[in-house]
Amino acid sequence: MDGLVTTLTIFVLAIYVGVEVIVKVPPTLHTPLMSGSNAISGITLVGAVLSAGVQHNTLTTVLGFVAVVFATINVVGGFMVTHRMLHMFRRKK
Repeated sequence: MDGLVTTLTIFVLAIYVGVEVIVKVPPTLHTPLMSGSNAISGITLVGAVLSAGVQHNTLTTVLGFVAVVFATINVVGGFMVTHRMLHMFRRKK
């Protein structure tokens, strides 16, 4: 029970800090931050693949697979948004 309370406390604090950081970002920095968040999502993807591959039991395998799917969607979507935003700043030919 003690570990659950500690884990939930860290989770809630991470949400609070994440929201506070994101809200205070000016719009001109969104493209560089999007690239940084893509790198973080890539790390999440590696962790999800490791989690899915360990196969302790069926639950960890299924949750790992779901994490792989969502992290892949996040990485691909982030790169698409970043590419589109950078394309807006190119000179017209």
